[in-house]
Amino acid sequence: MDIIANIAELRKRLSAETSIAFVPTMGNLHDGHLALVALAKQHASCVVVSIFVNPLQFAANEDLASYPRTLKPDCQKLAAAGVNVVFTPTDAELYPQIQNITVRLPGIAQELCGVARPTHFEGVATVVLKLFNIVQPQVAVFGNKDFQQLFIIGQLIRQLALPIQLISGETVRETDGLAMSSRNGYLKPAERVEAPRLYRALQQVVHAAQQGRQDFPEIESQTMQFLTQLGWIVDYISIRNAMTLTIATKADRNLVVLGAARLGKTRLIDNIEFEI
Repeated sequence: MDIIANIAELRKRLSAETSIAFVPTMGNLHDGHLALVALAKQHASCVVVSIFVNPLQFAANEDLASYPRTLKPDCQKLAAAGVNVVFTPTDAELYPQIQNITVRLPGIAQELCGVARPTHFEGVATVVLKLFNIVQPQVAVFGNKDFQQLFIIGQLIRQLALPIQLISGETVRETDGLAMSSRNGYLKPAERVEAPRLYRALQQVVHAAQQGRQDFPEIESQTMQFLTQLGWIVDYISIRNAMTLTIATKADRNLVVLGAARLGKTRLIDNIEFEI
């Protein structure tokens, strides 16, 4: 496995590859990331994983400085998983000057997670587009846990006519249902016990909708109130059209319920796709 930090060197290494699958990450890898790697290996002969904590997607009050950086064990995991190339650029390598050319996104980027993190998806889309230009993959693999991000990257690829096939990997969960996330390590022991409740709350939303309830705003409100009473700080619980991410109507059949809430200082997100 090659570990490369320089853009020119990476381009040289990949110049002869004809089948590249790319998995962008911010490191601190867990089994969810490794599942994306396994998926990537099914679609290309060369798998490239990037590890880069992207400052553009963090607001001033967020956890950029404290975000866990575990490069050595990450590379050991990726080598064992059969990755061909790991791209580990520094901030200076990827942003040699102030990045004032960014990707302008549609209104959906200001909804859901975009309410609490208004500049987040612009930063994500900008770095992803830059990484796509550097790696030049035929396939890109993203996790379904970050459903809104996956949707936006899909729009980026389609609207900019990028020659990339987007593959989504299913959310990988702990045995108690908690969606795997690099930020789960922030949870205190008591919070870790409570954390799976977000997923269970979303399951109850799905159950209610599949049992015939169509008062979606009321279901959302009740679920938010339930979590709030248990000490959560809820950003949103929202039932959406799974194809367009527009607010769900009674006519929609393919749905997704998304939730974001905080336990202590840790912000957790999750979602469940379902049909009615």
